[in-house]
Amino acid sequence: MNKTIIGTFLASLLLLFCSRLAAEQLLTRLTDQPEAPAFDLPDMDGEAHSLASYRGRPVIVNFWATWCPPCRAELPSMNRGWAKIKDQGIAMIAINVGEDEETIFSFMGDYPIDFQVLLDQSGQTIQRWPIKGLPTTFVIDPEGRLVYRAIGGREWDADELLDLVRKLK
Repeated sequence: MNKTIIGTFLASLLLLFCSRLAAEQLLTRLTDQPEAPAFDLPDMDGEAHSLASYRGRPVIVNFWATWCPPCRAELPSMNRGWAKIKDQGIAMIAINVGEDEETIFSFMGDYPIDFQVLLDQSGQTIQRWPIKGLPTTFVIDPEGRLVYRAIGGREWDADELLDLVRKLK
């Protein structure tokens, strides 16, 4: 009887601990929800894209670099997440910081990226955003406000995480 009670108690503690870890892997809600800083950046083909063109739908904006191990680790899950949301009126953008097209193109041979990749070669865009390290990802609501932030890698194909984004529609 005592072994059953102790076993149940320990299992409950383990479940609580795992639930807390899972919650920490989600997104941090930004209480002030500031306006997302504007950008106008080229893609891999040199075509310009502005954040304003995505207004009216949720946008996931990921800042990354090829030399960043956590960035490389999260990219496959971002691709899987993109496959889940691409037809749901949600945009996903990867903004590479400080690297040229050749470096990124070579990198994408090993780490394909199926969603929009933009280039911040000068680093001016990243300086206007509240970024503390790479990777940093923001979720922007349809009105253009920063609603969530994730510092470090996440599993972007997790339904719990994607549901937070879907609720912004």
